[in-house]
Amino acid sequence: MGCGRLKRLLVMVLLFLFIELLVCSVVSGIGVNWGTQSTHPLPASTVVKMLKDNGIQKVKLFDADPNILEALKKTQIQVMVGIPNDMLYTLATSVQAAEKWVSKNISAHVSSGGVDIRYVAVGNEPFLSTYNGTFESTTLPALQNIQSALVKAGLGNRVKVTTPLNADVYQSSSDKPSDGDFRTDIHDLMIKIVSFLSQNNAPFTVNIYPFISLYADPNFPMDYAFFNGFSSAINDNGKIYDNVFDANHDTLVWALQKNGFGNLPIIVGEIGWPTDGDRNANLQYAQRFNQGFTSRYLGGKGTPMRPGPIDAYLFSLIDEDNKSIQPGNFERHWGLFYYDGKPKYQLSLGPTSPSGLVGATGVEYLAKKWCVLKPSANLNSDQVAPSVSYACQNADCTSLGYGTSCGNLDVKGNISYAFNSYFQVNDQMDSACKFPGLSVITDQNPSVGDCKFEIMIQTDSAVRIGSVRILLFVFLFLGIVV
Repeated sequence: MGCGRLKRLLVMVLLFLFIELLVCSVVSGIGVNWGTQSTHPLPASTVVKMLKDNGIQKVKLFDADPNILEALKKTQIQVMVGIPNDMLYTLATSVQAAEKWVSKNISAHVSSGGVDIRYVAVGNEPFLSTYNGTFESTTLPALQNIQSALVKAGLGNRVKVTTPLNADVYQSSSDKPSDGDFRTDIHDLMIKIVSFLSQNNAPFTVNIYPFISLYADPNFPMDYAFFNGFSSAINDNGKIYDNVFDANHDTLVWALQKNGFGNLPIIVGEIGWPTDGDRNANLQYAQRFNQGFTSRYLGGKGTPMRPGPIDAYLFSLIDEDNKSIQPGNFERHWGLFYYDGKPKYQLSLGPTSPSGLVGATGVEYLAKKWCVLKPSANLNSDQVAPSVSYACQNADCTSLGYGTSCGNLDVKGNISYAFNSYFQVNDQMDSACKFPGLSVITDQNPSVGDCKFEIMIQTDSAVRIGSVRILLFVFLFLGIVV
């Protein structure tokens, strides 16, 4: 065998081994989103243990919290670090700011900390119509500057940039995915972003929510939101769509294909189903949807246009009781786990968790006491309405209302729920149960059926917040009394 031929063979063998190494390093398990907009977040170390106990090997963050990244050190969990929208302007207008951000939040953790960071999510759904174009001029420049900073730091091949986008950035002129294209008002911008992602071997990240389709349209067919088949399936030139996820996903595939980017990788950045806060947000539907999606995912079943495995992150890991409810009360109930790390329902994430979700361990709770409406309280008091309003504005009353877990409470029950929510958020401070002539602390659990009056977990993070709220509370009622 000639020397040249031997060298070529050796190169081919090495290339094959390198490709095998890359393939083996790709995590096949489903990922999760880890949000932190909670009044009493679980310690990062506790959450990381939950991830490991459930065999979750990929996590998507919404910022670059150093405590969380520290907890993820040497876990081999693949990480997508987030950059909030309010940072886009600074990063778009200053290369130095982008380089400083990458140095502090990526390089420091990758090089010496042993955190397996794979992606930087630049912004989060920045083109939502509700933002009125606020981030349209800064998203792409921020992407470009972060990419340049990663390259300068020697991480351009290891860490990829992306921008999680809501599925409203594309649309179909009919019910068929093949009629899909990018939204007309941002079409040119989307092509520039997609082109940039393609040039840098970066993925398109999209958040798809069949629940929102059901929430927004009372006539939306229920079965079409799930994965159990739909009698009126859509036939799109021979490709059959019996669930809205497939149709939505492939509308994006068609939008990419029509504009010359048919092979661009797609990550489903968020997908899930809430368990409370709306008549269609409950444990049964959430379990049905998430198990349906996860089973398809684990089976490697993609969509009609992309039949191979999907890269996806469930939304979300844990409930967040401090999230904005502007989109709807369900926003605080997307978690697979409750605020305290307890599993909500049985869900198999694969061979590593065949018997269902594994909850948090070592969680400590406050005392078994609740703040409720005093039995002798006068419901006609002019302080009832402002008291309830204040409690709900500064705590979480999203489990109250039609079709929710506490929707069957009577007037007294609703008032008690609001009072207790405020009391627990403020760490059961006596001063947080001083609604004038209306409230009393009890050691008798007022929970009724599926409606749970929660007891807060012990954390150090909410003490300062609680103190500020108590001061505001005192000033409010001093004003009412005067």
